[in-house]
Amino acid sequence: MPEEPADPARPLRVVLAEDLALLRDGLIRLLEAHGFEIVAAVDNAPQLVRELVTLRPDVAVVDVRLPPSHTDEGLRAALEARERIPGLPVLVLSQYVEQLYARELLADGRGGIGYLLKDRVSDVGQFVDAVRRVAAGGTALDPTVVARLLDSRRRRLPLDRLSPREREVLSHMAQGRSNAAIGAAMVITEKAVGKHTNSIFTKLGLMPSEDDNRRVLAVLAYLEG
Repeated sequence: MPEEPADPARPLRVVLAEDLALLRDGLIRLLEAHGFEIVAAVDNAPQLVRELVTLRPDVAVVDVRLPPSHTDEGLRAALEARERIPGLPVLVLSQYVEQLYARELLADGRGGIGYLLKDRVSDVGQFVDAVRRVAAGGTALDPTVVARLLDSRRRRLPLDRLSPREREVLSHMAQGRSNAAIGAAMVITEKAVGKHTNSIFTKLGLMPSEDDNRRVLAVLAYLEG
């Protein structure tokens, strides 16, 4: 995280990395329209690292694929910056579900982390909420990414012990939702969610926690194996 907590009276400071000019400009306008301050907008990985280390923003919004090779430079730059600034909040945007990248980002449980598909940006409310959640130290994971992570490990981990209802709750948990939010999404009571949650942790051999972010990271760490 940045050295000092963000002042709630000032806009959240964002460093943005996106190599497509039109999308970069669109993201700048969108974020500024919702009260964020874009302190830097870059189109390559080396500059991204420099700006993150120098400016220490409240959150970085980063495209996975940046020049020169358009493979994983954006993610690598974000991970490098997090090594130098532990807990730096990072929200990664990707065109596709790239499981290796998602798991690598989630392996470091310090600070806010997020992984969204780019088409989620079209849902402005969801995207803005994800940026704010990550800046606050929370987790924002695309439901499609969560589904792929769960599916990829199902045969090797005891997820088959979970009931369909528990798997649904686990998916919502991994998206960073509270028990109240899960209950609203599934149209069940918060108490019922709590029972499902306790059962999930028992079946997976994980200790339940009242900290929503910690429990999500614990589940995902377990899925990573």
